[in-house]
Amino acid sequence: MGSVAHYLEIQAPAQRCYDWWRPLTHVPEIFPDVQRVEPRSGEADLTHWVVSGPAGKSVEWDARIVDDEPGRKVAWKSVEAGTEKSNTVSTAGAVRFDDHGDTTGVEVSLQYEPPGGAMTEAVAALFADPQQKVERALDSFKELMENSSPTR
Repeated sequence: MGSVAHYLEIQAPAQRCYDWWRPLTHVPEIFPDVQRVEPRSGEADLTHWVVSGPAGKSVEWDARIVDDEPGRKVAWKSVEAGTEKSNTVSTAGAVRFDDHGDTTGVEVSLQYEPPGGAMTEAVAALFADPQQKVERALDSFKELMENSSPTR
């Protein structure tokens, strides 16, 4: 399983940062490869992810929020293979918010394990340069939080 993480200090309150991340539906705004993240069957803790792959193909999976500490952390994990909503990709992620008063330390960490077989090449391209993608996403998040109105 591969993993990446990046930490950045942001000029925004921890609760505001957490509130943006918590539904996970905003993730496509900062990760260009993520087409959409939607709540699954009206459940706030279960989401369906659609991510752009090579040659115009999409890769999809469901993920469940597995750790939720308001204002401090949100973590998710793809629904395990072998269940009725099994996935072709095993992923997990977490965002931690360290409240420093006027600023917030934000750490994004992702883990992924692409499957073998015919999907390997497509998924390998999907996860190309994951560290750089996470760093760019967190830079975009920083800009969004520091340059948007507090009501966002």
